[in-house]
Amino acid sequence: MSLNDWLNRIFNQDALEGIPQLPDESIDLVIADPPYGLGKDYGNESDRRRPNELLSWTYRWIDLTLPKLKPNGSLYIFTTWRYSPEIFSYLKQRMIMINEIIWDRKVPSMGGTTRRFTSVHDTIGFFARNHQYYFDLDAVRIPYDPRTKKARSRSIFVGKKWLEVGYNPKDVWSVSRLHRIHNERENHPTQKPLEIIERMVKASCPRGGVVLDPFAGSGTTIAACILHQRNYIAFEINPQYYQIILQRMEKIHRGFPEQSRET
Repeated sequence: MSLNDWLNRIFNQDALEGIPQLPDESIDLVIADPPYGLGKDYGNESDRRRPNELLSWTYRWIDLTLPKLKPNGSLYIFTTWRYSPEIFSYLKQRMIMINEIIWDRKVPSMGGTTRRFTSVHDTIGFFARNHQYYFDLDAVRIPYDPRTKKARSRSIFVGKKWLEVGYNPKDVWSVSRLHRIHNERENHPTQKPLEIIERMVKASCPRGGVVLDPFAGSGTTIAACILHQRNYIAFEINPQYYQIILQRMEKIHRGFPEQSRET
């Protein structure tokens, strides 16, 4: 199959079986949100592996995926602090680590463990194949509010691009986890907010480029790609989640409930 045969398709298939068939160096960006090993119910045993089994499986899909990235391609991987040291160390032998991003899920203080500090974040690794990786900062800048811009009105700030177009997002992303009141919420236990995935897609994949999602889940990466004119290739092994993705895509193409934030 040529690359065009793969584009903008979701495969109800194990990614470890499908990824080897993709053309090498054809993908601009990989966004991977694999099972964390925390015992979540994804309709199978994928999140109940023993630690060594989980890491071995993770290294396997990484080895299959990296040859598919273009030389200037990059990868984001969601994980937990429990396994991020091992996974990041493994990736650093093969890629350049650009950032460790902390997703602050904005969990309210309502009890929790009494034998350690409560964990309220996910860890995201941002890696690139080489130093010429694609990165469009202007696409994801955060505008300054009018009060801040007014405070920077001294002559030394006049005409400064950064003041007009906004600031660089930091490596701590405070975005609420999805609750049932959110329009984008689907029936998936670990659905990621569209806002987070949009930032990755817009910053690290050129318009018209190709994003690979090996573990599509509820289809958030696909949604971001459709809304921002990127191509996608996605795999989801669970047939129920696969149907959720198809239904979500239909809603997006109708313009409801998720609408493009392209600027």
